[in-house]
Amino acid sequence: MIETLPSLTIKGKTIPLPIIQGGMGVGVSLNPLASAVAREGGVGIVSSACLDRLVSKRTGKKLNSYEAAYEEVSLAKMSGGVAGINIMCALARDYNDSVKGALDAGADVIISGAGLPLTLPAIQPPKDTALIPIVSSSRALEIICKKWEKLGYRPDAAVLEGPLAGGHLGFRMDQIDMEENKLENLLPPVKDMAKKYGDFPIVVAGGIYTYDDIVAYLKAGASGVQMGTRFLATEESSASPNYKSSVVAAQGSDIIVAYDPGSPCGLPFRIIRQSPMYVSALAKRRTPKCDKGYVLQKDREGKYSLCPAKRSNEHHFCICNGLLSSAGYNPNEEEPLFTVGSNADRIDKIVTVKALMQELTGKACVPASA
Repeated sequence: MIETLPSLTIKGKTIPLPIIQGGMGVGVSLNPLASAVAREGGVGIVSSACLDRLVSKRTGKKLNSYEAAYEEVSLAKMSGGVAGINIMCALARDYNDSVKGALDAGADVIISGAGLPLTLPAIQPPKDTALIPIVSSSRALEIICKKWEKLGYRPDAAVLEGPLAGGHLGFRMDQIDMEENKLENLLPPVKDMAKKYGDFPIVVAGGIYTYDDIVAYLKAGASGVQMGTRFLATEESSASPNYKSSVVAAQGSDIIVAYDPGSPCGLPFRIIRQSPMYVSALAKRRTPKCDKGYVLQKDREGKYSLCPAKRSNEHHFCICNGLLSSAGYNPNEEEPLFTVGSNADRIDKIVTVKALMQELTGKACVPASA
């Protein structure tokens, strides 16, 4: 029997379906995807990563991080529904401006991870925008709650991301396969922590693929799910055709967690093994190049100048350039880097968001590829 999925309420907003589309950067989750998901009753999410370059190229106007976030969130909301933005803490140089742009555009939600968003409520009064941290443990959630409590705020929800997610993972390499870190085992203590600080909704992410998966996690106590890879493989996703075809072609053994060489952010990073930038980095063929600067950290003088990929290619690849290329930004200049979730090998067809949402709600099944 097909059960109707319940709605999800966050900060007074009722979302028809408890499905949040993951904010996939760089350039996968832009306004075409986010607005399509929002129209179908889920939460559409734009990624802020490298957004100034992507929107500037599209519009032919030079936009900064604030203006790009404002533009993309506004477009995502234009068709109705609930839409917001994912802003990575690791993108420290552009973080505050991206938050301000999203807030001024009236984003329904700001989701923030790749580090602990300890200062998020202090950047600017959020008004009606829900602030949602991404965590990988109850300890991380408590640290955020204690810090935000001092700022007079509490999370409006939290995304609990397990080790089967795509992109950057909030676990050390030796923690990824531990029984205690399976998403279903992380959920109870994280829910208990949320109850301790006001009983806000917990949305689970990482390895969720089917309608049955969604139902199972809702029965286990989650209020909703966040899904990335399923939406990557849609017509409305802004991933390049080469990126999408690589996802469709991927087999289980092709999906790996890269660490050395890996992301300059220092976090394990799940990718497709055949990604050209990873292949070059593994073979030590890549000349160090770091000219975009999105993951730069501050030096002793307080200037954003430090990035491991800037100095050497021995242990790191340049995610800025690689992911920009996978979004079609600079394909003639750089080799692409394809990041995916653990279930990407199950995808065998590119579908519309509408068809996918029908499948995920149990209303229809997406047919296998011909």
